[in-house]
Amino acid sequence: MRYYSARNKNGQAVAFAQAALAGLAPDGGLFVPETLPEYPRAVKTSLPAMSFHDIAFETIQPFVHGEIPDATLGDMLHDAFNFDAPLATVGDRYMLELFHGPTAAFKDFGARFMARAFSYFRRNEDKPLRILVATSGDTGGAVADGFFGVDGISVTVLYPKGRVSPLQERQIAGLGKNISAFAVEGSFDDCQRLVKAAFADESLKKRMVLSSANSINIARLVPQAVYYATGAARAMAETGKPAVFCVPSGNFGNLTAGLYAREMGAPIRHFIAATNINKTVPDYLENGVYEPRASLPTISNAMDVGAPSNFERMTVHWTLKRLRETLTGVFISDETTRGTIKSVHNRYGRFLDPHTAVGWAALDALKSTGKITGEDAPLGTLATAHPAKFAEIVEPLTGAMPVPPSLQKVMERNVTADTISADVSALIERL
Repeated sequence: MRYYSARNKNGQAVAFAQAALAGLAPDGGLFVPETLPEYPRAVKTSLPAMSFHDIAFETIQPFVHGEIPDATLGDMLHDAFNFDAPLATVGDRYMLELFHGPTAAFKDFGARFMARAFSYFRRNEDKPLRILVATSGDTGGAVADGFFGVDGISVTVLYPKGRVSPLQERQIAGLGKNISAFAVEGSFDDCQRLVKAAFADESLKKRMVLSSANSINIARLVPQAVYYATGAARAMAETGKPAVFCVPSGNFGNLTAGLYAREMGAPIRHFIAATNINKTVPDYLENGVYEPRASLPTISNAMDVGAPSNFERMTVHWTLKRLRETLTGVFISDETTRGTIKSVHNRYGRFLDPHTAVGWAALDALKSTGKITGEDAPLGTLATAHPAKFAEIVEPLTGAMPVPPSLQKVMERNVTADTISADVSALIERL
């Protein structure tokens, strides 16, 4: 498999390792595969009976074929995915629980695979690698945890000052050693802009080897397709029907991974892109005009993205017509998000984080208008983070909730981060 820039399909194509380690193409575009592979027929029919790790192997192997030996890939996947993605039933829908990893967020799947892939690809390199990553909340913690203590690789995380939860900040900026952090005086979009500008700075590239770890990196994106295929296969085993998944969406890497899984042959009928009031993509799906804008702060902070990077990938692979056939956009207010957290807890005793609540509310909104019923396909919401990560939002609505031991330990960390302005020179002079 070869990869090219989303901005120039006729440009130079590179191998997976080169695309992953570079992060961005030389022209600033995101790398995309030349084709989206398809599961062999035997795999498609066997998915409902396959284990999580077997599905992971069949999903990722076509993207890295010839670069990571099959035996090495198998070991890598068992080491990276030492936790599951259960498909729970809550009320009238499924919930794909993606918070059972070490940082209690779906980003653990991509970050842990990426750390092991990078270590393998650089096994014969002497020059250190610096990873720059922008985060709106959970990505930074997952990447920091995934790469913590990895020899020859250091990580610098940029996050919007005052716009992440206290627990998220401790996950991002509380580890030390080879992990450093900058609190940027601005939004996530500013953080993302600084990372992209740093990659384009020639003087910086002469000083160090740089890479990214956001969902702009193809090595972060591809492994996220695994839990879609697994969740859809389990829903198919129970109902005999392809699923509809509602995806809380910000930078749209998670949803793009789901679209990849569907193209490969995972039994997924349709997607719902659930955003907060940062509704750039829902507006595009409705009126056909893409208008990136400054992000607005909400209680679902990891989705506060006004210019989603992965929109570039989506429109390379699929036309507007095809996206409208496959994807429905819905946006949800903070008021509705809070109401959903409260009502779901009252009805089912279930705690939802604000992002998962956006997804739940989007399904409710479509059901109330009759656009979906759940009769033709099982309905599922992605639970993207453990609610205890957002206790300051959730507990006033639900009362106290249990906190997993991994998060209890995080709250004992001290935050060590430098504050910088949203100017690329402020970042470059500190690297």
